[in-house]
Amino acid sequence: MFRTGVLLIFLLVSLAMSASAQGVGPSASDPATAPDRAMAETLLGISPPITIERVSEGVPGWSVQDARGLAGYIGSTWEIAASVGYSGRPLEVLVAISPEAVITGAKLVRHNEPVLTLGISDADIAQYVSGFAGHDLRKPFTEVEAGLPDVISRATVSTGVIRDGILRSARTLAAGRGLIDIGGGIDRLTWHPAVWGDLIETGGLAEGRLSMQDAAQVFAKAKVAIPPSDGDFLHLWAGLADPPTVGQNLLGQQEYTAAIGGLDPGQTALLVISSGLYSHRGTGWRRSGVFDRLTLVQGDTRLQPSAESYHMVKRLRIEGAPEVKEISLFQLPSDIDPLLPFTVEVRATRPGENGEEIATVIKADYTLPGAYRTAPPAEPEPLWRRAWQEDKLSIAITGAMLVALTLLFLAQEWVTHRPKLWRGLRLSFLAVTLVVLGWGLGGQLSIVQVVAFLHSLLNGFRWETFLIEPVIFLLWGFVALGLLFWGRGVYCGWLCPFGALQELLNAAAVKLHIKQIAVPQALHERLWILKYTAFVGIVALSFYSMHDALVVAEVEPFKTAISMRMLRAWPFVLFVVVLLVAGLFIERFYCRYLCPLGAALAIPSKFKIFDWLHRRPQCGRECRLCERKCTVGAIDPVGRINPNECILCLRCQVIMNDDAQCPVLKRRARPQTPAAPAQTSQS
Repeated sequence: MFRTGVLLIFLLVSLAMSASAQGVGPSASDPATAPDRAMAETLLGISPPITIERVSEGVPGWSVQDARGLAGYIGSTWEIAASVGYSGRPLEVLVAISPEAVITGAKLVRHNEPVLTLGISDADIAQYVSGFAGHDLRKPFTEVEAGLPDVISRATVSTGVIRDGILRSARTLAAGRGLIDIGGGIDRLTWHPAVWGDLIETGGLAEGRLSMQDAAQVFAKAKVAIPPSDGDFLHLWAGLADPPTVGQNLLGQQEYTAAIGGLDPGQTALLVISSGLYSHRGTGWRRSGVFDRLTLVQGDTRLQPSAESYHMVKRLRIEGAPEVKEISLFQLPSDIDPLLPFTVEVRATRPGENGEEIATVIKADYTLPGAYRTAPPAEPEPLWRRAWQEDKLSIAITGAMLVALTLLFLAQEWVTHRPKLWRGLRLSFLAVTLVVLGWGLGGQLSIVQVVAFLHSLLNGFRWETFLIEPVIFLLWGFVALGLLFWGRGVYCGWLCPFGALQELLNAAAVKLHIKQIAVPQALHERLWILKYTAFVGIVALSFYSMHDALVVAEVEPFKTAISMRMLRAWPFVLFVVVLLVAGLFIERFYCRYLCPLGAALAIPSKFKIFDWLHRRPQCGRECRLCERKCTVGAIDPVGRINPNECILCLRCQVIMNDDAQCPVLKRRARPQTPAAPAQTSQS
């Protein structure tokens, strides 16, 4: 099974690399959808004849004119804001603004979102995006926020990305056309062509230098002498790459977009360039993970960049650049205020003749020039942050459930020695999982989220997309840790609402004396193939057609039974009913044989660190009670527990510790008949 898991992972990675090599999926080079005349007329509310002109410089988009002159501008959320949905693919909306900086219309033109593909009608989406018309971008966001459409509860992530993309793209487009000033401290919109000398003159790059002549004097007592010459020991340039006039001219459009687009809120990008004999990077960072030669100093803050924040740049694109040796790009945390002066220091050392260390520091003092600043505005709060602030009750309930489950697992020995307590806790927890977590909070994980995560890793991972749904994010975070400690059963056995629904219904069926069907072991093991095939098939198909993959993903009944509470077309409801009826006779029928999410979680379960479930040498030899009682048939005829199938219900542990059930304990509890005393003969 271990080799099977590795083979599946290798297959998925191969498919992903193949798809990426063939250009399947989004990339920075994906062109934006161009509006046709009819679409432009509708979005801007104008009449023909019109002309549409492509604008590529600065903020990209289209300029539209009618008989009266300039009618407005149209931009793509994919091109401007890089809006990527939960599927990991572009979620593109064309948004139009008037010359007065008012949104006149928006249209969803490209997506591969699960709920938008199956579950939410085109009319719902059209009504949602049309609700942004009339939003005045010149007014403070807090004044007009109440009039904007709220995200759709059954499509929180997808419609949240649409909302965020429309607002951010419209503001950026309006600012790029000079209609508003979005500010933000650093001017990240204005771009002017510049040569190397222009950046040095305006202060876009600070400079520091130690000549070979000076270095020879500084290191005169070094073990290895430095020959004096007219060259550079170290010539250092440093500055923020965030202003497009600096970063885009130095790095080129593609590398600049990749560097700035990867920054989190509050982060900035520091560019360090050097030439000469000495390296500002050195090689020690490859072992330690810290650039110990390089220090950024701002007030009392001293920051040595880490390897995680580093991005190597191979060459400069700007005209007139000198011949340089090293170019480094670092992501600076929010601890560094880009509006305040800071110093970039490079510490140069040489061993002395007597074993001591001789050191000197080369400095470049930087202050963000006024040419690259704007006035700070009142920006709308990121959607994910608002979601976490508004869903505090949901977060608290989910967190409490996760803490309770963790304590239950840690107290496993104590709980499993008390069968009635275990039974009451299990049924109660499953009921809360179904009613509160599932139907109440929408906390149902899905194979679609696994596919979305895989695609996001290949196409530019963004935490913001996954943070929009706090409950789902918390569950996945807990499941990720749980897979390391306990295996897949952390979710499948306790936190899956549909799994809870099946087990509760089966418990009721047993109470009603509905006869349970025992699936023969040989057939039972062969039916496992179905769910693993479904998992691999859905993931593989997603690299060919996300839409088709989402259709096949309807093998999951979660959306119908939990997310949409059976409010769907009758074929979907009938499918759920068939699965639940089957579960009345075979406990957790769907979990055992059909669940692709369970298959996805089973593969990494092979790598769990701890083995919390105990067995005895007699298990499977003298006694097979646990095998017959196992919820999902995860115990084989010789008593071994298959971690790929175990849902950690703890039923086998209860049986092992119950002297009223376990034959081994029963035998040990029997009174031993004392042996008859030996008779001695008398002579």
